[in-house]
Amino acid sequence: MRILAIETSCDETAMALVEASGGLNAPRFKVLKNIISSQIEIHRPFGGVVPNLAKREHIRNLPIIFKKLKPTTYNLKPDLIAVTVGPGLEPALWTGVNFAKEIRKSNFPKANLVGANHLEGHLYSFLLSKKYDSKPKNIFPAISLVVSGGHTILVMMKSLTNWRKLGETRDDAVGETFDKVARMLNFPYPGGPEIEKLAKKGNPNAVDFPRPMINQKNYDFSFSGLKTSVLYYLRDNPKTKKADVAASFQKAAIDTLVAKTLLAAKEYKAKSIMLSGGVAANKALRKSLKAESYKLKANFLVAPLKFNTDNAVMIAVASYIQHLQKKNRAIRAQANLNL
Repeated sequence: MRILAIETSCDETAMALVEASGGLNAPRFKVLKNIISSQIEIHRPFGGVVPNLAKREHIRNLPIIFKKLKPTTYNLKPDLIAVTVGPGLEPALWTGVNFAKEIRKSNFPKANLVGANHLEGHLYSFLLSKKYDSKPKNIFPAISLVVSGGHTILVMMKSLTNWRKLGETRDDAVGETFDKVARMLNFPYPGGPEIEKLAKKGNPNAVDFPRPMINQKNYDFSFSGLKTSVLYYLRDNPKTKKADVAASFQKAAIDTLVAKTLLAAKEYKAKSIMLSGGVAANKALRKSLKAESYKLKANFLVAPLKFNTDNAVMIAVASYIQHLQKKNRAIRAQANLNL
């Protein structure tokens, strides 16, 4: 099956052509084309994503990317058109939805149109990992940590189609917290990469920041207290090296994420631990969770870096799994859609 996927949930305009095969028993994906147009430079002066600016850029970029993708060339017509319907910024989501409807009507009237859940895209992105083993008995049960600018979620997966959410953040998402701490340190948006870069030069044990909810026997997270702790520390200790603050903050956040994930992995006797979402691009988090997974003799599955941040390939993956289950989702923007 050939899938044309469109992603416009936030500030990345993305489109991909993907070949999917294997069904639910052994899904496989071949990326034929993958194009992402970033809007970071446009939103950076504002310290975050401006919805109407994102909408304007998506409207401008979608026809350009579609032309570059050339889906009608070499008989690359899709069987399925997948578009992100949520969660995300509603004005941005509508641009993708409307474009998907338009190209289906004018170019691919025989293709099925599927509305994809952006978070399911992240969740299923482990299927793009080079270490993915298509035999379910070697993968499941699994614990999946989904971490992004807007979400921090732990999921227990019995199979590709049988999973449930164990817990999530009660306030700030971890990616949002990285951005806010970066702003405190006078670094530009997006803050996550800036914190990671600076942390390499600092002492992660310089400041003992709190690990929120780390000792509570549940799977929820809370990062607002950590963020506030950094704020007060900077106020009271203005001469501390920024690199030490960044490294100590990053270690506190990662320790919290890893501890909760391992707690779930042990309880559910997970054969695999999965990591996904934009924050999964943080190499310190990847390294820490990978090392702890191996101590448990569990597989560690994470997509290549280019498929951690928002992209259309993961939307193709999620839509394939959804299509095989014959699940339908309304083709309209659903800003508050969740797992």
